[in-house]
Amino acid sequence: MFTGLIREIATVKSYQNNILTISSKHPAKLGDSIAVNGVCLTVIRVHRDGFDLELADETRAIIDESKMTGKIHIEPAMMMGDRFEGHIVQGHVDCVGTVSQITPRENGTDFIISVDPEHITHIIPKGSITIDGISLTVNDVQQEHFRLTIIPHTLGNTLMKHYRIGTKLHIETDVFARYIDHILAHRSSKESMSWEEVDTIQMSY
Repeated sequence: MFTGLIREIATVKSYQNNILTISSKHPAKLGDSIAVNGVCLTVIRVHRDGFDLELADETRAIIDESKMTGKIHIEPAMMMGDRFEGHIVQGHVDCVGTVSQITPRENGTDFIISVDPEHITHIIPKGSITIDGISLTVNDVQQEHFRLTIIPHTLGNTLMKHYRIGTKLHIETDVFARYIDHILAHRSSKESMSWEEVDTIQMSY
């Protein structure tokens, strides 16, 4: 499990034959889980200046592999006793979104993110979402896109400062919204919950 708080901006040294080799200051151990741009991966080899991770075929079929190059966000999995910040992140990417609009504000920057409509149900206004491994709050949601407002601190300390219109993003929707929707879909004829219903249940945790 992760929190969506980026611990380091590392560098990809190579990516071939399903093996991702990263240069990082993080003291990884064999078998550790590490989120790379929001994708939970397992350390299979440790080097003096970094480590290797392996991507399964299932993972490669969902993510945008072009995001496994250059600079990347990394976050080691939480350990027992760690301070819990951000929100509950599994490192399971649901879909790839696209930056469709960027609007500077007085004290932040609005990003409009387009996604496949089938994933909108699990993106909740004022709820949490993970973008390339970053825990963020959704401002509002439309039929095919949602809006984020990114504060200067987040923009300056993540790769979001380099995002442009057309940038592809790994998106993990809210875990509670996914679970609740799945349970109701399989226990009744109701296809999905409204945002208000999901928000009410989520606030009870």
